[in-house]
Amino acid sequence: MKIVCSKQNLLQGVNIVSKAVPSRTTMAILECILIDASTNEIKLIANDMELGIETKIEGMIEERGVIAFDAKIFSGIVRELPDNDVMIVTDDSFKTVITCEKVTTNIIGKSGEDFPYLPYIEKYQPIVISKFALKEAIRRTIFSIADSDNNKMMTGELFEIEENRLKVVSLDGHRISIRNIELKDSYEAQKGIIPGKTLIEMSKILPDETNEEVRMFFTEKHIVFEFDSTTVVSRLIEGEYFKIDQMLSPDYETKIKVGKRQLLEGINRVNPFLKMGEKKPIIMNVTDGNIELRINSFSGSQTENIDIEKEGKDILIGFNPKFFLDALRVIDEEEVSIYMVNPKAPCFIKDAEETFIYLILPVNFNAVVN
Repeated sequence: MKIVCSKQNLLQGVNIVSKAVPSRTTMAILECILIDASTNEIKLIANDMELGIETKIEGMIEERGVIAFDAKIFSGIVRELPDNDVMIVTDDSFKTVITCEKVTTNIIGKSGEDFPYLPYIEKYQPIVISKFALKEAIRRTIFSIADSDNNKMMTGELFEIEENRLKVVSLDGHRISIRNIELKDSYEAQKGIIPGKTLIEMSKILPDETNEEVRMFFTEKHIVFEFDSTTVVSRLIEGEYFKIDQMLSPDYETKIKVGKRQLLEGINRVNPFLKMGEKKPIIMNVTDGNIELRINSFSGSQTENIDIEKEGKDILIGFNPKFFLDALRVIDEEEVSIYMVNPKAPCFIKDAEETFIYLILPVNFNAVVN
């Protein structure tokens, strides 16, 4: 194989597919990035058997071929090359010479015969969403997935399509995050539970500010994302997702409107009192026109009062402060509405159109008052 491409194109491709290289595996070939120049395109591929990424880069193919390189070594070499054209030449024994300006690197590659290509997926009508909308939906929900495999469902997010609306749901047993996104077109009903790892890596390779499109394809076992010259294929988590609608009661006894920034800063100020391992709730005492935030920890205590608008009953309730902070940080509105029922029932942070809903369970009431 003999190919020539710019260092910039090569590094960008390596950075994209590296997201699918497993950190630990018993199959050495999966620790590699495959360069496939066997046709008229230069493809870079990585695959951990749950998540696979393929991207195409521009360049010249002077001799066709396929080779695999250890991902850590290869990405390290490419990253340090001068910013110029790179030539990669391999022989039949996979000895490889990488040349860029006055830099010459010799490494040994591996046969690509055993490398697992992305599975062939029969794709039908794509669901189209902007890169920005998809990245934002992930950012505004991903913090609510569970970080352990005790319940596999909680390690992923539900993507559900109904007509022209995409609903994204995550939960970890203590809170639920929901984002409803309006799509340009309407589609047949379909859904899937996408692993959190897939979505985290997707958010890393999607650009921040662009309305260019991503095409999504659902199958029974896979989700496919296509954008630019990149294809991401991920297995779905099998099973039926939790019945979220049963948890979203519209009833409330107390509703408050409060400045998001004031509440965010007030809760954030208690963090210095919560050292590693301390699980102290922030106590919210809601009365007419005021919410008192109070924290009592082994390190000290703090009280803060914030002006609010209140409908309904007074309430004394406690929450894990991190859960409130996570939700408030991804809400753009200057004012938020919070709905509460009683000290043992979940509260809801949501807007009038329910484009976002954040459900947070309170801590045990006895723990709050003690």
